[in-house]
Amino acid sequence: MAQDGGMIGLWIILGAVAFVLIWAAATYNVLVRLKQHCRESWSDVDAELKRRYDLIPNLVETVKGYAAHEKEVLQRVIEARSRAVASAGSPASQAADENAFVQALRGLFALVEGYPDLKASRNFLQLQSELSNTEDRIQAARRFYNANVRDLNTRVQVFPSNLIAGMFKFAAEEFFEIEDAGVRAAPQVNLGGATSTV
Repeated sequence: MAQDGGMIGLWIILGAVAFVLIWAAATYNVLVRLKQHCRESWSDVDAELKRRYDLIPNLVETVKGYAAHEKEVLQRVIEARSRAVASAGSPASQAADENAFVQALRGLFALVEGYPDLKASRNFLQLQSELSNTEDRIQAARRFYNANVRDLNTRVQVFPSNLIAGMFKFAAEEFFEIEDAGVRAAPQVNLGGATSTV
């Protein structure tokens, strides 16, 4: 009789150990999947940023054709683009470079307001449309990335999954955020009565 009670106790202990091991393995796998989702979604953000960077030289050349004497504004855009393209640090450092780049673009579009012929140029309108579309895609990719980061960071920080995260050195990821609230608002460009967002 005592032997049956000991066997039941042993089975209970073995069952509890098996449950903990299965839970630990499942939690580890979830953390790995979330980490991969963050990497994949960051590559989507990066691809959209590169798409925008590729549009800028054409935009600058188009503006230069109408406003060649505005070299300082054009130079700021080129330099900010170069810094943003070269930025390969954390999402937070890349966001800082993006802030500067977006501010330079705002200056460029403010400059365009003084050139009605440029605003009506088919080439400029096409580039502006592509840039606006790209900005929308960047925002969507950034939201997706930040959602994945939120999910990973939650798992890394909440009990009991934080035990597995700490054991296997899963760290919280950085969000890709723009700090300046003024940069968050898309610039408005008036195109002869039609307002467009960039």
